Amino acid sequence: MAGAIASRMSFTSLKRKQPKTFTVRIITMDAEMEFNCEMKWKGKDLFDLVCRTLGLRETWFFGLQYTIKDTIAWLKMDKKVLDHDVPKEEPVTFNFLAKFYPENVEEELVQDITQHLFFLQVKKQILEEKIYCPPEASVLLASYAVQAKYGDYDPSVHKRGFLAEEELLPKRVINLYQMTPEMWEERITAWYAEHRGRTRDEAEMEYLKIAQDTEMYGVNYFLIRNKKGTELLLGVDALGLHIYDLENRLTPKTSFPWNEIRNISYSDKEFTIKPLEKKIDVFKFNSSKLRVNKLILQLCIGNHDLFMRRRKADSLEVQQMKAQAREEKARKQMERQRLAREKQLREEAERARDELERRLLQLKEEAQMANDALMRSEETADLLAEKAQITEEEAKLLAQKAAEAEQEMQRIKATAIRNEEEKRLMEQKVLETEMLALKMAEESERRVKEAEQLKQDLQEARDSERRAKQKLLEISNKTSYMQAAGTSSSTVPPTDVPSFRMLNDNLPYDFKDTDMKRLSMEIEKEKVEYMEKSRHLQEQLNELKTEIESLKLKERESAMDIMHENSGSKQNTIKKLTLQSTQCRVAYFEEL
Repeated sequence: MAGAIASRMSFTSLKRKQPKTFTVRIITMDAEMEFNCEMKWKGKDLFDLVCRTLGLRETWFFGLQYTIKDTIAWLKMDKKVLDHDVPKEEPVTFNFLAKFYPENVEEELVQDITQHLFFLQVKKQILEEKIYCPPEASVLLASYAVQAKYGDYDPSVHKRGFLAEEELLPKRVINLYQMTPEMWEERITAWYAEHRGRTRDEAEMEYLKIAQDTEMYGVNYFLIRNKKGTELLLGVDALGLHIYDLENRLTPKTSFPWNEIRNISYSDKEFTIKPLEKKIDVFKFNSSKLRVNKLILQLCIGNHDLFMRRRKADSLEVQQMKAQAREEKARKQMERQRLAREKQLREEAERARDELERRLLQLKEEAQMANDALMRSEETADLLAEKAQITEEEAKLLAQKAAEAEQEMQRIKATAIRNEEEKRLMEQKVLETEMLALKMAEESERRVKEAEQLKQDLQEARDSERRAKQKLLEISNKTSYMQAAGTSSSTVPPTDVPSFRMLNDNLPYDFKDTDMKRLSMEIEKEKVEYMEKSRHLQEQLNELKTEIESLKLKERESAMDIMHENSGSKQNTIKKLTLQSTQCRVAYFEEL
């Protein structure tokens, strides 16, 4: 009894010590994960767990997003997960997404996983038309997306129709032109073929470099009213705050970079911004909901912190990450070079083997032809010998007939004296017989000459047969030699392969100063090549735009298409807007 009570007490105490948990589902751009979280966990505990699971170190770009009454919100790091206004039904669902965007993806995105998550998110936003992208740029972006997914273009594998099930272009772009899916695929594939040699990471980076130059990239839009009550759009991004017309999200009316803003705060639905210059009065605007003001403030603080961090020296952690990324890039480059050389050697060996096989087949064909010629020569020689024998027998028969004709002539001469009539007849018959004998003699002589000629032809045929046999013997010797060479080439690698393998076995993974200098020179060279490619790319974009312009359905053009035609580049627009003083821009905003 006492033992039962003790065991029950220990079980109860153990049960009491076990922390209560709840289930959380995290949805990333390409996966779903579930975690058991303790009730006391804060947002940072869950966020750190997700980042560790993904192997993500550049955590400052991302956040956990959820939705409250059709308004998006982000999980706060210092607040308990269940204290947020999230549905209490399990599993509690959050989306792991990029919350802040870099100014320059190539310089700021270090890890491959960071780059991949940004690529998937930006691609989805472009396809869903949350980011406006012009048609010609959409085709180019689609070609990089195909390169990232399928690798290098191979006509034998990527046949016509292989992109039929892929979603690569915004529906707005497809509907804007009188073009079939096959015509779009043809243009995407033409550019896809030019990306040969790019890895998945490189293709995704090129995609992001093009996408970051679009006007709506990384901008969060909010409906606001200025003090006159005019409805406007507030855009928050990595560069600052931008004010837009309701109907034009591409070109801002005015902008305020982060380095011109000293303080941001809100009270209820009213938002207050203090410029850096103290002489300038604060300017205010109102949003539709208090929850929206909280979201605006979060985005402003995060973007401002990143803006200032970019203009300072990198932290030790970032320096280490960039150093590791450079070493990893150099290692991958050396690995690609090694694989490329191995591929080249393999292709050369295969070409040599194919050449040997082709030559061997050619020699076999020549041997077969020589053998056939030999057989024909033998048959011809047999026929000539038989014909010569027949001719000799005919010549003997003619000679015998000529002798018999001579005897008959002598007999006729002997009996010619009987009478004159018989003499005359006999003379006539003798004459005829002589002529016949003469013909027989000529025919006999001709047959003898023909027999001699046939003997000569027979001798030549035998000589030809002897030469054919000799050539067949030579070809047989060559064939044996080529077979031996082919066997050795298929089993023994080229003489420089062992030394190459030795280089591979001793491949160093620590890079000396000379390696880094060489890498720096290669990077500089790549920059020059990139500028040249950029000019070439712009020319290609202009060519494609001109090519498909005739197929455009003008009546289907959206307002954004028309506005994009009349707008300049994103950087130039913001730079032009900020040429005016802050005071002038504040006054302009309040008078809109």
